[in-house]
Amino acid sequence: MTGAIGRRVARAAYSLLLRGVAPLYLLRVQWRGRREPLYASALGERFGLYRQPMQPGAVWVHAVSLGETRAAAPLLEALRAARPGVRILLTHGTATGRAAGQALLRDGDAQLWLPFDMPGAIRRFLRHADPAIGVLMETEIWPNLLASAAARGIPVLLANARTSERSRRRGARVDALLRPAFESLAAALAQTDADAARLREAGVREVSVVGNLKYDIAADGQLLARGRAWRVGLGRGVVVAASTREGEEAMLLSAWRAVVAPRPLLVVVPRHPQRFEAVAELISASGFTMSRRSAWTHDERPAAAADADVWLGDSMLEMPAWYALADVALLGGSFAPLGGQNLIEAAACGCPVVMGPHTFNFSDAAELALAAGAATRVADMPAGVDAAVALASDRAAATRDEQSRRALEFARSHRGAAMRMASRIVSALDARRAR
Repeated sequence: MTGAIGRRVARAAYSLLLRGVAPLYLLRVQWRGRREPLYASALGERFGLYRQPMQPGAVWVHAVSLGETRAAAPLLEALRAARPGVRILLTHGTATGRAAGQALLRDGDAQLWLPFDMPGAIRRFLRHADPAIGVLMETEIWPNLLASAAARGIPVLLANARTSERSRRRGARVDALLRPAFESLAAALAQTDADAARLREAGVREVSVVGNLKYDIAADGQLLARGRAWRVGLGRGVVVAASTREGEEAMLLSAWRAVVAPRPLLVVVPRHPQRFEAVAELISASGFTMSRRSAWTHDERPAAAADADVWLGDSMLEMPAWYALADVALLGGSFAPLGGQNLIEAAACGCPVVMGPHTFNFSDAAELALAAGAATRVADMPAGVDAAVALASDRAAATRDEQSRRALEFARSHRGAAMRMASRIVSALDARRAR
């Protein structure tokens, strides 16, 4: 009884805290909306207030941000193949996720913000949407959301599920709050055996290992062609710093100054669009000439860009183009203790990767890429710059071509998760309807 009481007290305290910080949350959404207008659209939805009616019975998929939304794309395709006519409700938490999700909608589908995890807002959302089943992408565990879904009899699965050892240790500190949420999941469809073990330890009752959806993401052919066209006539190697995070650009630019001329072209693509201006200022302050993608009039690069020291990739949804342009990618998030970004997309574009020591968010993919010869690990940013510059040189062409071939083979060899996940989701959907 003490355990049950402790869990109720923990969730009540959590809910009280969220109610207290709700005004700050609203201010944060509006502040982000100044730079990303979509972020502040439909504000009522953030609190479970909706204007448009919805048909009940959709398959609800929550993809919080851009990475999760892109991972959801092959899953939605597989669900539609397995169950033609299925209606999808996509929910998100960020503007980048919602913008990318718009391209995934079909006739009869819908898209909403997932509300802040306050009990009243969540109840209104579930009452309004009334989905047949819920699918949360990767790491989205919200105590009130899962409790309310369970109370309404809506099965919820965690798809493409992952959790690092670091996240598991942190979660254990608030076990009274999180364990009931994990226990209420109908199933977790884990990326790896290690993820599965940690999810079972967290309290998930049914866990299966089905692989990583990100291997199933097909690179956009038009974007690949765009990147190759940007490369024509450059006459030098290209290093792309892909999905960089705060603090990494300063380290990168400092190390880049030490590179002996003639340097390759450096392309910096920040992970978050709200940081584009700050990174532009940092590049200028470092004394490098710069060409900004956002200043290009068309999809073709201007001739003057060929002479710039650095290109700033301040655009959205063009990552395959940057990988197609590059000889080698420096993996953002891995040179500061941030856990790394997704290297699978680079591999699927045939771009060799140099990564730093911090890849705990994608540890399995990182180790598999290393074993396949599709990636190289270094100790820090200066070593990463040295390795990338060497690989981008003319004398490394044979090595670069071999790593590119291995990257493509690595990405191809791990596909199939989308169909496996879709099969399990459809089975859960049928089981609910049978009841």
